[in-house]
Amino acid sequence: MGGGFQKEEKVMRCVICKQGEAWPGKATITLERDGTTLVVKGVPANVCNTCGEKYVSEEVTAKLLKHAEEVAGAGVQVDVREYIAA
Repeated sequence: MGGGFQKEEKVMRCVICKQGEAWPGKATITLERDGTTLVVKGVPANVCNTCGEKYVSEEVTAKLLKHAEEVAGAGVQVDVREYIAA
């Protein structure tokens, strides 16, 4: 018997196209509200290998929404940034 378990990556079936599988990758996410646009590149997401639909975790979504609130509160119209996992 082996000395340990291998961590298995979770792959989900795409709920949009129902054909592809969403694998870990990176995405560009655009959030817009009340005249403010926030574009975040390099966001960790599961991406469908067939249609390209992106699935972002709750934790990452919360972080993106927090940044969006800060940007909107500062009166910025357009902000483009790279995702930082800290």
